[in-house]
Amino acid sequence: MADENEVKDPRIDGIKTKIRVVPDFPKKGIMFQDITTLLLDPKAFKDTIDLFVERYRDMNISVVAGIEARGFIFGPSIALAIGAKFVPLRKPKKLPGEIIFEEYELEYGSDRLEMHVEAVDSGDRALVVDDLIATGGTLSAAMNLLRRVGAEVVECACVIELPELKGRERLEGKPLYVLVEYR
Repeated sequence: MADENEVKDPRIDGIKTKIRVVPDFPKKGIMFQDITTLLLDPKAFKDTIDLFVERYRDMNISVVAGIEARGFIFGPSIALAIGAKFVPLRKPKKLPGEIIFEEYELEYGSDRLEMHVEAVDSGDRALVVDDLIATGGTLSAAMNLLRRVGAEVVECACVIELPELKGRERLEGKPLYVLVEYR
């Protein structure tokens, strides 16, 4: 979440009320945070994008890396608004051409992210975007991919954080900006 000393933006409560919690999805015991209901509300969706844009527009971000699939929903709009390029970080075998990849563990299995080698330049200032941080494995893998091609990861941004899963601990001290926490 934002700094404890900052005043909470009133848009946050509107965003939080539009996120649906689905029990036992995709596996028993998982409380899935469904952002599709947020997307159905144009005001809440716009407020979400606006909060990220307001934070990042003056940080000289040159690349926004969105994690498949829900990072693709928020990342391109943020990138366009701040004048950065958008780079999709994809699931396996979805990208043609030369790729690099990073394998990682999820809270309910394992996966890997792939990125085009030529998509990010050494020295790019990167923002990693996803809808949610749980265990931090996906964000950590994304940061590793970007660093391997010489990018500086400035920050990670998520709509939702599940703090009890301690995902921040896997980010090696990299700043994380979150709009909504679910405990």
